Parts: sequence; structure tokens; C-alpha cells
Amino acid sequence: MANSGDKKTRSFSSLVVDGMERAPSRAMLHAVGFTNEDFKKPQIGIASTWSMVTPCNIHINHLADDTDKGVDNANGKAVIFNTITISDGISMGTEGMKYSLVSREVIADSIETVVGCQGFDGVIAIGGCDKNMPGCMIAISRLDRPAIFVYGGTILPGCHKNKKLDVVSVFEAVGARANNKIDDAELAAIEEKAIPGAGSCGGMYTANTMASAIEALGMSLPNSSAQAAISEDKRLDCERAGTAVLKLLEKNIKPSDIMTKKAFENAITIIIALGGSTNAVLHIIAMANAGNVDITLDDFTRIGANVPMLADLKPSGRYQMAELIEIGGIQPLMKILLDQGLLHGDCLTVTGKTLAENLADVPPYPNGQDMIRSLDNPIKKDSHLSILYGNLATEGAVAKITGKEGLVFTGSAKVFDAEEQALQSILNGEIVKGDVIVIRYEGPKGGPGMREMLSPTAAVMGKGLGQEVALITDGRFSGGTHGFVVGHITPEAYAGGTLAIIENGDKITIDAESKELTLHISGDIIEQRLQKWQQPKPKYTRGVLAKYAKLVSSASKGAVTDN
Repeated sequence: MANSGDKKTRSFSSLVVDGMERAPSRAMLHAVGFTNEDFKKPQIGIASTWSMVTPCNIHINHLADDTDKGVDNANGKAVIFNTITISDGISMGTEGMKYSLVSREVIADSIETVVGCQGFDGVIAIGGCDKNMPGCMIAISRLDRPAIFVYGGTILPGCHKNKKLDVVSVFEAVGARANNKIDDAELAAIEEKAIPGAGSCGGMYTANTMASAIEALGMSLPNSSAQAAISEDKRLDCERAGTAVLKLLEKNIKPSDIMTKKAFENAITIIIALGGSTNAVLHIIAMANAGNVDITLDDFTRIGANVPMLADLKPSGRYQMAELIEIGGIQPLMKILLDQGLLHGDCLTVTGKTLAENLADVPPYPNGQDMIRSLDNPIKKDSHLSILYGNLATEGAVAKITGKEGLVFTGSAKVFDAEEQALQSILNGEIVKGDVIVIRYEGPKGGPGMREMLSPTAAVMGKGLGQEVALITDGRFSGGTHGFVVGHITPEAYAGGTLAIIENGDKITIDAESKELTLHISGDIIEQRLQKWQQPKPKYTRGVLAKYAKLVSSASKGAVTDN
């Protein structure tokens, strides 16, 4: 019969393995490697997102083993289990991409299911791609047991003709090939060299944005966001997480103690300073919602008014995450922002210390670096993420405008009811200067699944039209997207939003200064068109996508399924 051990740190596992009546449970666990001593230890579930589906996650089984070692060395009992991942980069531009945002919910549900069923006392989740990271965090928040998130780490850059490459280089090369700027051989060379190994996409795209945000939130150990996927630093990060989660158990520090309103404000601040992905807006709102923390679109506007964009990182800048790692990662940036009163230093973190205590001895960036600008010389004096409202977005939309594209764009609508139609039109040369590409019925319900528009936006950049056309959609954008783009338009077209009744030739203005998205037709004409509009039939009536379409909330609410 198992000895109960210290029930203070075994409040869940003791219900599963202690006492005579739990002998069958212990028998099952003996078969997977438990010893009698292990039943006295806190059980830590290690949620691994390993798969061969994508380079972002191909190495995470090894990181899970390193984390297991850290837990076991600290006198806990680690239990590794898997959840799914999908690859945005591979499925981008196809029907399969509709499963991308859906996977965030599947991942959250699956981690919650395993941890809740098995009675783990704490959780370490290891994520390496766009949707499994917020998926892990949503589950952690719902479970509210001592937990740490470990980032799988960034990829190293590829190289061709002394130019650093990443996955976005390939998408943009497709546009360049369509415009006859490069030939087939050049496209093939870029394709073969862009992704040299394991790790998440190398710029300040969604994965690196979310890793940085989660660290600023206090849910990762310091520097977890700024380590290469294949490195000794990342291996040690995993081992330290194993030790740290047991300290959280001893101190009874739960995610709800860390993931407060002020902590989410810190995460938003870092996202802005780094020039992060528009997807972070959706994910931060969803993560906060899981913990009943009130974060809305308007919080991004409020915080963004006072926080400058400082990082010269891809996609709009010059550098990759691997280069930011070389100068110290995001910790010195956080120290700068803390010293200027732009971060809440009293927020608790998974170290058991406050953010200010974690940053106290962080050295500054080396002299002469130009990757992270000073506060008096920002790339943009306020946020690059503009939350727009207007007759085209009465519930809000998200624009990513760094200022390099300009701040105001007015053009004529060219309307497409699916991403594929728009991409072909761009590649065929049918999009010209002054056009506003409108891609609709790609929202959470209408897609369903809210696909990312990296293929059309990258084709626009590859065609050399980045400053001459705009693109608006009720879908999403990849973190690798740049240019004059507006996504997350709500209400979405499928729900009867104004986006549904735009016609070719209608004038549209995107104004990042006044924060407005305007269709230049009268309210009476909008109403007349809406009265004639009919909602399309659902594209899926059975299966995951149909279920998702029935449950999912508006993008302005985080596109969550557990309202």
C-alpha cells in the first residue's frame, strides 16, 4: 500500500495512487516504470508537443527528456505525454490551414484532459510553434496547478548568397518568381536553404512573439524565449524548469497568482516593443479569458499609446531572433522598460520572485548594437499594432502598421470570397497600385478557422507592391506578414458584418492615426446591401471544423470555444 508522503505537494496525485483501494491504479503505473518510492513523490505532467510534422517541434521529445531529468533530480516524478501540433508554414494557403487556429483549442483541451484525468500535481508544457504555445497556456490557466511553460527555441537562419533566410523568404520568393525577378533555379535554391534544422521560425513572428510574451507574463524562466532550439542553454532551461515547478508546488504558487491583469499588461508591452505579431492580440485575449482576466482590444490601444516599438526585427526589420540572442535576448529590453516605468515590477513569476527581482542584475545590451533602439530613438513612438474601428469594423480590427508603409491608405476594393482567389489574382498581375484587396468569409465561423494570409501578403511583397496596395480581411495574418494590412475584422462577413457587402470599386480608407477603417458609402446604402445579403451555407456540416464554427466566439473576443 502506497505511503501518502507529503500531501501538501500531492493534492491531486494522492487521490489517484494512495490507499488500498487505489492498488489497481498503482498496478497500471508500475507497468510504465513507477517504483514504490515514486508513489510518494509529486507527479509532474510534461506536455510535449513533439511531432515530425514541423521543424518547430521535431526536437521537443529531447527537450521533454531533459525536463523529465530536472523533475526527477528534484525528487518529483515526471510523466511525459504528448499533444498535437500542426504546421502553419506547411499548410499556409491551403484548405488545411483552416485547422490551424482550431488546433489551439484542441491542444488546450487535450492537455487539460490528460492532466485532469491523471491527477498530476503540476504541469510543464513545452511548445515550439504558433498555436501550441497559447494552447498550452490556455490549458495551464484552466487547470490552475503549479506550472511552467518552456519554449522549444528558435531556429538558426538559413543562408543563400550571403543573405540570411527564413520561411518568409520562401513565400516572398514565390512572388518574386511570379514577377520574373528571379528564375526557377533561384527559387529552388532559396527553398532548399531557408530552413536549416529544428526550431521555430526565426523572425519576430508569432512563435517568438508568444515566447517573449509568455516570459514577460512571468510563466517562463528568464531567457526561455531567447535560446536557440538546439543549444546547451535550451537543454539547461528544461532541466531548471523541472526543478522550479517543484518549488512552485512547495510554495503553492499557481498560474492565477502569476497571470494577473498587470502581468498581461507586461506581456502586451513586450509584444509592442518587439514589433510582434498580430496573432498575439488574439492569443493574449484568449489566454486571459481562460483565467477570467479582463483583457480586451482596447487594452492594446491604451498600452500602445505609451509604448514605443524598439526592435529592428523581421519581418519589417533586419534581424532575426538568433541575432537578438547573441546580444542578450529580451531581458535587457525588459530592464529598460522597467526602469522607465513601463512594466509592473511587482508581478510574481515562476521563479518565485517578482519581475523586478529577476531583472535586478541583468546587464545592458552591448555598446554599438542597433537591434534594439533606445527609447529616445524608437522605430515608432507608439504601437505598431493599431486597433481600428469604423463602419467596416464596428467591433474592431487589428492592423500591423510599423510606419514604414505610411499611416493612411485609401484605395479601391477588389473583392475575393476566399484566399485562393486573391492569391491567383495577385500572381497573375491583376492587382495594381491603389487597390485594397478584400478577402472575406475567412473569419472564425466563416472560414471556418480564420486562416492566415501569408501567401497573398508575401506575394504582394514579392511583386514589389508592398507600399502600393493594402489588404483587409476577417482572417488572420502570419507573424511573418508585413505591409499595409488589416485583419481580424469584426463582425466577420459570415456573421453579417459590413465586410460582406463590399463591392468592387468601393473606396476604403485605413487610417492608423485616427484608428479608423472606413467604407466610403452611405449608411443607407450599407443597410440596403445588408438587407439583400444572404448568409452562405456552412462549408462544413460535420467534424472538427463544423463543431468549431458552432462554438467559436468573435475574433474580437479571442476566438475562444469555451465562452
